[in-house]
Amino acid sequence: MVITYYGLSCFKVQSGDQTIIFDPPSKDSDLKPPRFETHVALSSHNHPLHNGIKDLPGKKESGPFLISGPGEYEIEDLSVTGLNSFHDSSQGKERGRNTIYVVEMENMRLCHLGDFGEKELSAENEEAMGEIDVLFVPVGGKDVIDPEEAVKIISELEPKIAIPMHYAISKTPIKGAKIEEFLKEWGEEKISPEDKFTFKKKDLPEDGTKLVVLSPTISIS
Repeated sequence: MVITYYGLSCFKVQSGDQTIIFDPPSKDSDLKPPRFETHVALSSHNHPLHNGIKDLPGKKESGPFLISGPGEYEIEDLSVTGLNSFHDSSQGKERGRNTIYVVEMENMRLCHLGDFGEKELSAENEEAMGEIDVLFVPVGGKDVIDPEEAVKIISELEPKIAIPMHYAISKTPIKGAKIEEFLKEWGEEKISPEDKFTFKKKDLPEDGTKLVVLSPTISIS
């Protein structure tokens, strides 16, 4: 499995001949959407920085399989569960709803929290998420959970791998806490960013959580 980060909440995940993308920016945003063929495109909520799933070319003539909300989906060898949550800590009154995605592929469970803004996970969602191998977690605060809240959620879910996202990146419209603030809260300030994260299930740690920081590949429109 190979994971590539495109800034904000956007990731490409490649597994064999399958490619999925989480939260690609649209052509109407300030970020250039990545251009590659994908099987499945997922959007956590309807915002130009996250809803560009219709702008992507598909591996098939019909285009990619698009997912933009809660539900259960089966696409070839992939299983996707979308869980309803909120983009803020006031039941969506400020910024609306957010979808958490749990994707099963290559005998691993990946969880993308989207623009999760609640102070903590609901008991219902935490139970539905189950054991997580790879967790994509927002850490920048402002419109999502902040570094302290992110560390708490990672500790509760105990994923094998945690990958921070949605933090401030210089010379981009992405604001909030910097990755250094999250790393300080996490207690490991000298983690070197990787261009891509390549691994197999056998590479996952047996105990504890490994934090993986990815260098964002990002372009401004």
